[in-house]
Amino acid sequence: MSRMPRAHTKPEMLLRRELHRRGLRFRVNHPALPGRPDVAFTRVRLAVFVDGCFWHMCPQHSTMPKNNAAWWSQKLHRNVERDREKDAHLRSLDWHVMHVWEHEDPVVVADEVERRWRALRSTPAM
Repeated sequence: MSRMPRAHTKPEMLLRRELHRRGLRFRVNHPALPGRPDVAFTRVRLAVFVDGCFWHMCPQHSTMPKNNAAWWSQKLHRNVERDREKDAHLRSLDWHVMHVWEHEDPVVVADEVERRWRALRSTPAM
């Protein structure tokens, strides 16, 4: 597991390239934020996470390993639980959170992210 890439995965890079191509600028793996979001738009406080289907239990593609099933079940369920805790912490800091799956089309995801970014930009600050 230590050899699994934590950042700069292919789905993440494809999304970042598409967002950058559209002129959106962002922070990558922002160290000051809970969970170190894959993409963080600091001015509008939008955190985007690109979740791996296996590690975050995608409803479409998740599979449970047969060997050592109890350990894997606990591990993967804790990942999902940690995601929810991280989201709650970010929301308590007035951040907006988006999760996308690694199998989603990066252009479609970039459309969603850009739409959310534009909506947050046009919302007056409180």
